[in-house]
Amino acid sequence: MLILITYDVNTETAAGKKRLRRVAKCCVNYGVRVQNSVFECIADAAEWRVLKQKLLNEIDANADSLRFYFLGDPQKAKIEHYGAKSAPEMDKPLIL
Repeated sequence: MLILITYDVNTETAAGKKRLRRVAKCCVNYGVRVQNSVFECIADAAEWRVLKQKLLNEIDANADSLRFYFLGDPQKAKIEHYGAKSAPEMDKPLIL
């Protein structure tokens, strides 16, 4: 399934800056950064459970936020992109 992950991590403290880096690192292992705090990830159900738990373990629920958008089958998703940073081809394997 194709999942759009967005996050907003409070970086007013050193701990917040560390959380931001750790959240981004988790996402990079599963998908492609399409904007600063937005990743497109392809995962099966088991991978999704692992990724979600990793992300929930990293954030401070009182200061940060995560949003997950489930877009379904990556081959059928309708994504339009305009401007800088061309959209990745999600039907090809990700090299990590």
